Amino acid sequence: MDLISRINQNFQESIRTKQISADLLAEPLATAAQMVTHCLLGGGKILSCGNGGSAGDAQHFSSEMLNRFEMERPGLPAVALTTDSSTLTSIANDYSYELVFSKQVNALGQQGDILLAISTSGNSASVLRAIEAAHDREMQVIALSGKEGGNMAALLTADDVEIRVPSDSTARIQEVHLLAIHCICDLVDHQLLGQ
Repeated sequence: MDLISRINQNFQESIRTKQISADLLAEPLATAAQMVTHCLLGGGKILSCGNGGSAGDAQHFSSEMLNRFEMERPGLPAVALTTDSSTLTSIANDYSYELVFSKQVNALGQQGDILLAISTSGNSASVLRAIEAAHDREMQVIALSGKEGGNMAALLTADDVEIRVPSDSTARIQEVHLLAIHCICDLVDHQLLGQ
């Protein structure tokens, strides 16, 4: 297969995954956006976490909230738990990597806040521990996952929302996760600003 054909194949697979996801994920995305809006209007904040590319997605979400998405508005309270290298490395060194997010959730999370937990497989131990900590703090969870949902799916309660991408490809899952984040940001702005 030549390079151009491979590029076209990647685009077509991404388009197919997004088309399938549009039908399956519209309702949970709307619910997630309503949860975020309700949280923010109630004075809460969104904590986000993930590893690797999902860490980048967690940071992407918080930057869209804190700065702006597509419309001018005041910043909205969101914290990516993936960015403080001193905190991450001290927890990983003194305890274990599994606790790098949960210890931050325990310190920063409050009842009424939301955890945006991102794991393409749904099996990231550090994200699973963060979900447990969020529930201990009486926080709701928005879970971005893929594949079969992994262990993450079993941890979620009726108050949480799962946005599971119907794919086994990490690349396709991450592409839809980014679109899902943009959908949530757009819907939050629409609900808050009415435009």
